[in-house]
Amino acid sequence: MRLMVCSQGDVASVNIRDALLTLADWVTEGTFHGHPVLRCGDLLMVTIEEVHIYADAIDELVEAGTGHAVDEVIFLSRHRAASGKPSLTVHPIGNWGQADYGGREGTLVPPAPHLMTSLLRSVRDAAEELSYDVTFEVTHHGPLLTRPTLFVEIGSGESTWGNMDAAVAIANSLLKVNVQEYPVAIGVGGGHYAPRYTDVALSKRISFGHMLPGYAIDLSDPNDLRNKIEMALSVSGAKLAYIHKKSMKRSEATMVAATIRDLGAEIVDSSDLEDIA
Repeated sequence: MRLMVCSQGDVASVNIRDALLTLADWVTEGTFHGHPVLRCGDLLMVTIEEVHIYADAIDELVEAGTGHAVDEVIFLSRHRAASGKPSLTVHPIGNWGQADYGGREGTLVPPAPHLMTSLLRSVRDAAEELSYDVTFEVTHHGPLLTRPTLFVEIGSGESTWGNMDAAVAIANSLLKVNVQEYPVAIGVGGGHYAPRYTDVALSKRISFGHMLPGYAIDLSDPNDLRNKIEMALSVSGAKLAYIHKKSMKRSEATMVAATIRDLGAEIVDSSDLEDIA
């Protein structure tokens, strides 16, 4: 089952849940933590009281509480940014370093590369009439789970969190997503927002797993660089890596590329990838 998790205290999360309930036929199958367990085909949805990023092991708890096997997890969430710019974001989770916002220090949660990248495309299509940026974010924050997991979010402030048009767009994208299985790559470089990886994902036959931003890499420490790239490749199940070369100096890009090749992975550029028809 594909599990979707709503946080009761998050207005964007609740609005996405309510839009899903309006757009599809759901069956109630008992309760979980005092809220209905809802099923629609292979989709399962639960509501929790705690903040998503601290809901460790929710995949295992839902399995134990409902008897349904959980294959993938999608958290429905708001997104906060100082800019307040309207955005719809998708991203994998985990911590490259300290666990300041849930999860475990230096630990990545398995991503869902095909689902996550396909969902980004689905959100783009569902929101084409809205004035919202659609973008990947790089890997960040908790919770800690064992199943492949991603967040889909409405950003970036109070004026947009409650926008029902945005919630309906996300809900439609979740219901209509057509998961395409393309070669899996990690991303290395860039900032917190990932416009380069987003552009490639929306136009090329590729599925992104974990995305390692430049600020999370200590390029003065070859072991730190190697360990983080190796972890990203391993947890993502990726044999490919896409380097955001324009975000770093040439010498840094050369070091990153050498590390990737030494780990047995292949470097790809957008020119190496087939266009999406």
